[in-house]
This record gives sequence, structure tokens and C-alpha cells, in this order.
Amino acid sequence: MAVSRIIGECLDALLHPSARLDALTAARHRAFIAPRLLGSLAAFAAFPLYLVLRGAPTALEAAALAWLIAPILVAWFLSRTGHYERAHFLSSLALTVLVIGVAALTGGIQSFAVVWLVVIPIEAALSASRRVVTFAVSLALGGALLLIALGGFGMLPQPAAAETSNTTLAAFGIGSAALYASVLAYGAAWLARTNGALLNVEEERYRLLARNMSDVISRHNRNGAVRFISPAAENLIGVPMVQLAEHGLFDRVHVADRPAYLKAISDAARGRETGSVEFRIRREVVRDERGRPSAAEFVWVEMRCRPLEPGGATTPPGETEVVAVMRDITERKLHEQALDEARAEADRADDAKSRFLATMSHELRTPLNAIIGFSDMIVQEDELRLGAERRKEYAQLINDSGQHLLSVVNGILDMSKMESGNFEIVPEPFAPRPALLNCCNLLALKARDSGIDLVTRAPENLPDVVGDPRAFKQILLNLVSNAVKFTERGGTVTVSAAVESTRLVLCVTDTGVGIAEEDLKRLGDPFFQAGKTYQRRHEGTGLGLSIVKSLVRMHGGEIDVRSQIDCGTTVTVSLPLALPTASNVTTLNPAMPADSPAPDYQVKKSA
Repeated sequence: MAVSRIIGECLDALLHPSARLDALTAARHRAFIAPRLLGSLAAFAAFPLYLVLRGAPTALEAAALAWLIAPILVAWFLSRTGHYERAHFLSSLALTVLVIGVAALTGGIQSFAVVWLVVIPIEAALSASRRVVTFAVSLALGGALLLIALGGFGMLPQPAAAETSNTTLAAFGIGSAALYASVLAYGAAWLARTNGALLNVEEERYRLLARNMSDVISRHNRNGAVRFISPAAENLIGVPMVQLAEHGLFDRVHVADRPAYLKAISDAARGRETGSVEFRIRREVVRDERGRPSAAEFVWVEMRCRPLEPGGATTPPGETEVVAVMRDITERKLHEQALDEARAEADRADDAKSRFLATMSHELRTPLNAIIGFSDMIVQEDELRLGAERRKEYAQLINDSGQHLLSVVNGILDMSKMESGNFEIVPEPFAPRPALLNCCNLLALKARDSGIDLVTRAPENLPDVVGDPRAFKQILLNLVSNAVKFTERGGTVTVSAAVESTRLVLCVTDTGVGIAEEDLKRLGDPFFQAGKTYQRRHEGTGLGLSIVKSLVRMHGGEIDVRSQIDCGTTVTVSLPLALPTASNVTTLNPAMPADSPAPDYQVKKSA
């Protein structure tokens, strides 16, 4: 082992610096230098034996022996220049000249040295170059033909008489050629092992990258069919790679995104810059105990494509392939969606603020102007000489304006409490029929003054309801007041109550102006009123229905609004007879979507 290590270190010291950068190139240079050095040294070591067998060499024999230094010079050339193919050319040429020279002195084509012509192409095979092998074969065949021609024309010198038999020389020639060929064979085997080891290292390196990369690398035909896909696809899509071959990946792309997917691959195949394309792909989700996919979901993927360089061993001629890199961007898409929703929520809040300002500028300013104006008149009663009846009228107008202003402020405060989750309801058993009749009686005068018939239909056998009586009355007052407000003179408002299963159903129907279909979707938003603000013919803040919706949801009920322009509106409220527990109550925040988490409304139990 120590000797082989020393030899290896010596060979490494002879390598050209350019050959040390690549392990395979270094191995080829070692395999070239080693047999030539060993062959020349072995020949010089056998020179004494040659003297014993042949005696003193002639001038030509001495020249042939001196030529054995040529392999050492060729090895030195490679060590100093790093030109691998040129060194093989020189080596083949030097060996051919040596073999032909020895054979010419020892019998021509029948010489023991002719067998070395076979070694010349074998030696050149280690170069892995067709040009070198072709050159070596040409030299070997040309040398054989030259010896035959020179022998046929009697141009070869007569071999010197020697005591050594032709059999011995033939054995020496075959043995030396076989020994040198064996060294070459061992060098070829060592090169093959080195090449295999390097390939295994590279394969393991790429396998390591393929297994641990989160991005999916795929190879496609021009029509999108998958020819290769990396193992990361199993983690991304949840199915084995074999199921994604050919059009398996395409079949899992969302139908709406398939044109963009195919266009990106087609553009890349034509050499166009496509940038990146985003699409949805179906992923199997493992949820059962056996590890089998039991559900599917779509995830967002970003794919970048570029044409594959032609000339690959597995690429059909005349066909351009595409390599694609796919990355899971579902989390980024969720963030973008959340950002869009937040932006939309901000826009809705801005609209609510604008509606609030537009509404409050009228609803607050009008009663305040009345209060200030009539109070100034009362202050100046001596100058204006107001009578007692006129002062009473002004005081009543001031009181009415204050009550209206108080109702507006109370509505805003109630809505604010509901949105913040601080609105309290106190549930207790109560009879709904008296509360309903009371609310209708309170608004009967307003309806009569407006020329509207207010019809009440409440059976006497209505069961008791568990809820907040104050909230129940507020629901009815807001609904009936809106119905009266938006019903023209001569119209009818009908208020009915009935029991369906375990629910109390209240229905308020009017024959008023109705609501447009596009406004029904936003009905119940804070400060929203159907129609344009500047076209309003009725006062109000737009909080009534918002408060009703919140109170109904706080009681675990449901509300339904159906309307048609110039045909009237029907509002149906369904309340449970028994108030659900706080954990089962779904609360509607008018400023949030219906599926948003409910605010923590406080429910107090009555003593």
C-alpha cells in the first residue's frame, strides 16, 4: 500500500495544472503517463538480458534501444503542456517507428516485434478520441504493409546470425507485448472505475438536489406532455410521479387556467420570453388512517419556462423541449386575497363615512336649526309680542326637534355599541302580542295623519317568548316606522305574527315605493339608504334596518327582505321562542361579512 501511494503521489506531481481541475481528466493523464514510464523503465531494465542473449548490439539495434526513451519524452510533453490528444498522436507515432525499426532488423514481417503493431490501436483506445484511434490504426496497418512491401522487394537487411532461436525471440515479443497490453488493460479498467465512481457521485449529488428542492422541475414536449418531473411534485400535488407523466399534470390543472398553462409552454418552445405564469392545480390531501388521499384542493403554482438546449441524447431530432420550474405560491395568494379584502373593507368604511357625513349633515342640522331658531324667538318674546299659544307652539316644536335629535344620537350610539360588542340584552319571558299591539298603537296616529291604513293581525293564543322585550319593541317600531314612512297616501301597512314550529314569525308588509334589486344587497349597511342621497324624500339616518338586523341576530333569529319597485316591501323576521345560549348565537355586524366572527355581545339574565 505504501508503494502504491508513493507511485500515486509521483504521478500526481507529474500532472499538468489544467488536468488537476477535473477528476476524470486527471485520471486519464495518469493512465497515459504511468504505462509509458513503466514500459520504458522495464525495457531499460531488460537491456542487460538482451545483451546476454544477443551480445553486443549493432548500431541499428543501439538506435532502436535508444528510441525507448521516446515514451518518457511523450509523457514529459503531456506533463508540461496538458495536450492529451497530441500526446496520444506522438505516442502512437513513436511506438510505430520503434516497432517497424526493430522488425526491419529482425526479419521483417516475420519478426518477433511485429506483434507490437496490435498494441498500437489498443493504446490509442484509451484516448477516447476517434481521431487518435483512426490515426493509430492507420499507422499499424501502414507499418505492416510497409514491412511486407520491403520484404517482397528484398530491401530489408539480412538479420545477423545469432545463437538465440526464433522461438525465444517470438516468446519475448509476445510476452513483452502482452505485458504492455495488460498494463493498458489495467489502466482502462481503472479509468472505467474512476469514471463510474465520478458518475455515481454526480448522480447522488443531483439526486440529493432533486429530493430536497421544494421547487418542482419538469421537462415537457411542445404540446405540454411531461417527459420528466422531479420528486418534489409528490409533496406539491400529493400523487406519485408516474401519475403525472404525459398529460397527467395537465389533467390536474384547473380548467380555467389550462389555456395559460399551454400558452406558456408553447411560447417557451418557440423561444419567446414568457416570464412566469400562475395557475391553480389540484392537490390530493391525505386524511384517512391508511395514508390514502381522501380529498382534493386547489393550490396556486407559479411556473417559469424556458426552451431546453438542443443536442441532448434523449431529445428527438427537430423537436424543441421545454424545462419548467414550478413553485407553490398559495400562501402568497392568500396574503394577496387578505390584502384585497382589507382594501375592500377600507373602501366600505370610507363609503360608510361618506354616507354618515351626508346623512348627518341633514339629520343633525335640521333639528338644531329649529331648536336654535324657535328658542331665539322665545327669548325675544317681548319684542316679537308672542302670545301664550304661540310660545306653547314654539316650545312643542323645540321639544319635537330635540326628541328627533335624541333618537338620531341614540341610534348612532346603539349601532356603535353593537359593532363594538358592548350592547347588552336582558332576556326574560314576555308576551309578544301586547308588545306588538303597543308598537302599532304608538304609530297609528302617524299612519292616520299620512293617510295610511295600519292593519294588525296577531292571534290571541301567541305563546310567550324568551328575549329582551325592549329589543323586541325596537325591532317592531323600526320596521313599522319604515313601512309607514315609505308608503304613499292611500296605501296599507300590515303587521302580522304567527308561530311556525319553534319560532315566532313577524311579517311587516307595505304597499310603498319598494326597493331596487341592486339596493337589496346593501340594505342593512350602516347609514345606507336606497336611492341617491340627493334624491331622498324622507328623513332618516339609515340605521334603522341595521339595528334591526343586529338585534335579530343577537336573538338567534333571521331576517328576510323582499321588495319590488312601486309594488311594496315585505320584511319577515323569525325569532326563536327560547333564546339560544350565547355560544349558539350568531351575531351580524353590519360592517362585516356574514361569515365573519361574531362580536362578543353581552347577554344578561334577568333576576
